Amino acid sequence: MFITKPFITDRRIRFALVGCGRISANHFDALERHQDRVELVGVCDIAPAPLEQAVARTGAAGFSSLDAMLAGTDADCVILATPSGLHAEEAIRVAAAGRHVMTEKPMATRWRDGKRMVAACDQAGVRLFVVKQNRRNATLQLLKRAVADDRFGRIYMVNVNVFWSRPQSYYDSAPWRGTWEFDGGAFMNQASHYVDLLDWLIGPVESVQAYTATLARHIQVEDTGVVSIRWRTGALGSMNVTMLTYPKNLEGSITIIGETGTVRVGGVAVNRIEHWEFADRRPEDALVERASYETTSVYGFGHPAYYDNVIGTLRGELEPETDGREGLRSLEILIATYLSARDGRRVALPLEY
Repeated sequence: MFITKPFITDRRIRFALVGCGRISANHFDALERHQDRVELVGVCDIAPAPLEQAVARTGAAGFSSLDAMLAGTDADCVILATPSGLHAEEAIRVAAAGRHVMTEKPMATRWRDGKRMVAACDQAGVRLFVVKQNRRNATLQLLKRAVADDRFGRIYMVNVNVFWSRPQSYYDSAPWRGTWEFDGGAFMNQASHYVDLLDWLIGPVESVQAYTATLARHIQVEDTGVVSIRWRTGALGSMNVTMLTYPKNLEGSITIIGETGTVRVGGVAVNRIEHWEFADRRPEDALVERASYETTSVYGFGHPAYYDNVIGTLRGELEPETDGREGLRSLEILIATYLSARDGRRVALPLEY
């Protein structure tokens, strides 16, 4: 890919956000943390109430459509915090307007749409960033370092659990929730960041075999699912996801069992290192207790650190940690999982050759 937009080094980087719902507050908080290097010049939502709230909080100009915001602001980068099924068309329009794109997870709900987003940004010479803020959590940074330093030796088994609660009222709060076209199910929406860990931490996936079910919620998509995974290294694992945990979110965890190490990062959202044991001892082991943190939010606290990378990239100081192609890696696993559950078969990766 060739980025033709010049780096921004002589002023603050201008952001605009479309979609002032549940996740937008995390973006507003992160932008405020970096206000010496960024400014928010526009917010957009088709619903008047959340738009008014966003304008009141941020002081940015408000718009009722993406096209109006593109025409009415000089934003360098547009943040897509809209329903997932809208990301592709919005990203393509933003790229055509010559602006960089930052999209919330999942980048798209269809494989072809994810590829269209990457192609459109390539053609326009702009950046495509996919939000993967959980990677920046202190607990997962320590775990990533341990994997990169080969402290596990050969990894034998990996297990991921996402045992959360989403009542029917959550899905009823907006007509797009729980739909195939705009939302996706428990894997695609709620557990997307945990699917990302399968590739980012462990490596390329060789194949998946999945079951999904809609057991209790009145929605189109699954509220519960399991998937068995084989990595190209030969490691085996599973991912268990449900939105039916009583009475509230219980666990978001990853356990890695290897030749010379065993680690479990748990808590409600991989926020607590519950087991950390290796054949050797290293100085960073002293950081384990400090890395754990208390949270009631499944979003974690990684958005400010994620923005730091985006800002550095747009200033020409850093390389992007999660660009569009990186986003496609977890989307491919998600699509393979749904194909496996739908067709009752093992699905090998890559999806295309």
